Amino acid sequence: MMKYPWLALLVPMAAVLSGPAVGETSFIHANGYTLNDVGALARFSTLVVDDAGRVKATLAQGDALPRGKRIDVHGATLLPGLIDAHGHVMSLGQRLLSVDLTGSASLDAALAAVRAQAMARKSAAWIIGGGWNQEVWKLGRFPTALELDGAVADRPAWLSRIDGHAGWANSRALALAGVTAATPDPVGGRIERDADGKPTGVLVDAAMALVDTRVPPPTAAEADAALSKALETIASVGLTGVGDAGIDRTTWDRYRRFASSGKLTARVYAMAFGPKNLAECAPNGPIGWEYGDHLALMAMKLQEDGALGSRGAWLKADYTDKPGQTGLRFIEEGELRRIVLDATAKGFQVNIHAIGDAANGAVLSAFAAVPDARRRALRLRDEHAQIVSAEDLPRFARLDIIASMQPTHATSDKGMAEARLGEARLAGGYAWHTLIASGARIAGGSDFPVEPPNPFYGLHAAVTRQDRSGQPEGGWRASESMTLEQAFAAFTTGAAWAEHAETKVGTLTAGKWADFILVDRDPFAIAPAQLWKVGVNETWVAGKRVFKRR
Repeated sequence: MMKYPWLALLVPMAAVLSGPAVGETSFIHANGYTLNDVGALARFSTLVVDDAGRVKATLAQGDALPRGKRIDVHGATLLPGLIDAHGHVMSLGQRLLSVDLTGSASLDAALAAVRAQAMARKSAAWIIGGGWNQEVWKLGRFPTALELDGAVADRPAWLSRIDGHAGWANSRALALAGVTAATPDPVGGRIERDADGKPTGVLVDAAMALVDTRVPPPTAAEADAALSKALETIASVGLTGVGDAGIDRTTWDRYRRFASSGKLTARVYAMAFGPKNLAECAPNGPIGWEYGDHLALMAMKLQEDGALGSRGAWLKADYTDKPGQTGLRFIEEGELRRIVLDATAKGFQVNIHAIGDAANGAVLSAFAAVPDARRRALRLRDEHAQIVSAEDLPRFARLDIIASMQPTHATSDKGMAEARLGEARLAGGYAWHTLIASGARIAGGSDFPVEPPNPFYGLHAAVTRQDRSGQPEGGWRASESMTLEQAFAAFTTGAAWAEHAETKVGTLTAGKWADFILVDRDPFAIAPAQLWKVGVNETWVAGKRVFKRR
């Protein structure tokens, strides 16, 4: 099994534990930070946790300690557990347990990885995986089925792009799916073709379903293993909560089973993917936080367009590097408005994926159709809010729409985004500072496994606008950077607000759950360039330790 290269770097000798729990009022002596109830950064030297796993108080140096159990973490820095507002939990686990092309530096390296997986799993009916990125490979084009045949030709192979918005098939997979020159592009999708109209091997967005529907689903045991692996990874990087951006009924049932048996070691805010899954998962309306506030389903996830890397993001004008293409719109105006109005009338938050400027404008317009009081109460979310026209940026604050954004997207996309869009359209791209200054709320996330789940990578990208090799010098479009306090808020109070959980988590203030992490350095005392190197020593959820670095 191949593992993420960043996982090997960040979590050597990681272990997820079943305990201990505090068990009684406990005093944890540490170099503590939290945002307080008015959003200001506050320091403390002792965290007091009651026997139910909730914060009782934070104390300053010299404050008297009542009776209780004392836990000394030897001066380690203690932070609230971080929350990823937008990830894909099962996809993370499945990626970790399949062929992983994340970080592959060239087409040849990717093909070698696929070949090794095929050799290691000779009995597997399909070779499945993902994480490839032709931009990193500097191909100037998509890879082909014939190239993939060189790694595995005896069985179908199907590999998703890093953003999940395109798939790369070998010839056997294309044949099994019946994809030929005569196959039309589906609505919301595109089959990449050669000059003669023959499929080359890459299917974009809705076209991926042509192969996806042929892939055997994982067994129950395989899916359980994937969820366990994802939860282990989430805990190891300091995440105590995650918004799962698009689930089905099978996943919801798996979450409930894990939660009821105490195996759900992170708080999961589930978003049903589309109206059909919403009806199947929550036929009686939103399901608030249950199982000790470990699980909720109060939202529906929709997709309005694809991604920039596969030129599926829906733009108002042609791609700079592909004249004649404007991307893909998934849901037409009238239908989008109808779906949004219907779901919100039933009390569900609606969270819509929007990357391109046309998609973001359409999503904001659909949200504007929701009655004001209902819209504000439900906290509707624009997922990604990546490229936004200048005239649309003020609408987030005006309409009280949450911008659910992923800072590492900017530092990963920077070169590709410039090529796709040109300078003028980047004025509203990854515009964190502009949105915050306008009064909009930002919820921080990663979109894992598109990006690594480590939230300190997100904090680093948000503050520096640089990748982890320190490029570009001075930061990419650095005027849109966040302060460290703003980035910290995005991954704590901002994400909690976006998940209707602000009274439960996000800060270490009295009455909230004692979800916290111990890290190996003080993020507020180091150079911003070092933020991504912060390592997690322990992760605690509701006063119970769920991870300790060995």
